[in-house]
Amino acid sequence: MTPRRWPCPAITSRAGAAASLLALASWLGAAAVAATPASGTEALIQLLEQRRCLGCDLAGADLVHAQLADADLSGARLQRANLGQARLDGARLGGADLSFTSLMGASLRGADLRGARLEGTDLRQADLSGALLSPGALSRAHWQGARGIDQGLLSFGELHNAGVEAAKRGRYPEAEQFFSAAIRREPAAGVSWLARAITRSQLGRREEAANDFTYAASLYETAGEREQADQLRQAARQVGEAPRQPGAGGNGIGMAAVSGALGALQFLAPIAAKAFLPLPF
Repeated sequence: MTPRRWPCPAITSRAGAAASLLALASWLGAAAVAATPASGTEALIQLLEQRRCLGCDLAGADLVHAQLADADLSGARLQRANLGQARLDGARLGGADLSFTSLMGASLRGADLRGARLEGTDLRQADLSGALLSPGALSRAHWQGARGIDQGLLSFGELHNAGVEAAKRGRYPEAEQFFSAAIRREPAAGVSWLARAITRSQLGRREEAANDFTYAASLYETAGEREQADQLRQAARQVGEAPRQPGAGGNGIGMAAVSGALGALQFLAPIAAKAFLPLPF
């Protein structure tokens, strides 16, 4: 009787292993392709179709008025992209590079911007209500007129500089709010007391302005700057004694009172400056 032949285990094992390795290599190749972040037109199509494009290269993309609510753009490269007036409510932009990107007038309600790079980013008139931001993230961004910013996330320098920007544009009530917030953050910052004094004098609130000048003088004197302190006390007297002008909110006496050697403008200059980075467009 002819003995029954069985397949050789060793050969079967090697053949199976080879097949498995080929399958694994094929799978790894596909996975590597899938893991490569999309770029250019491919990235744009993926974003608009799937609303998900992690780590995509979308630098310089034109996405004006794009409807991207709840889109996931975590880690995306969006430098100098134009997202003006785009809807990005609830979008995930953590770790994204938004350097010099225009988000002017965009809606970013509830968006996650933690870890995003915002150097020179244009966020003017944007809605940031409920948006998540890293502390200090806005220090080098342009966000004048933006709504919904949590002031608790802003540093002393950011608050003071925002007051400077508002004052330069004649928005004195807004400037006063920012200077007051800066003072709450750093009560011993004479520069913010002085800036608020000037702002209040522009609003015609002479008594409050005089009080701010007087307190600023005490802070400067404590810091050893007696000449400046004396000039600020003189400014307080001038503001308090200035004649009222019927129908006029303010008469600029605060600026005039600290002109000359002290120079009012030095107190309405940005501190910890963001160097007024150029806007992206």
